[in-house]
Amino acid sequence: MNRPTIIVLLVLVAVLSSAATVLIVNSRENDKPALTEEQRAARAKFFGSDKELPPIKEGQEMRPRW
Repeated sequence: MNRPTIIVLLVLVAVLSSAATVLIVNSRENDKPALTEEQRAARAKFFGSDKELPPIKEGQEMRPRW
């Protein structure tokens, strides 16, 4: 085998393995069900995504270190 043939085969193997990886990952994502409203409420309560953080008063000014 000459050098161009080996390079073409390696590129072909890389493309095929990348395509197989994308197909496997996409098929697993489609199997996940969407969150129910109860699960979303529990997640918002646990992580506190609904709350606004209070402003910092009399804090130290942060400056870059350069």
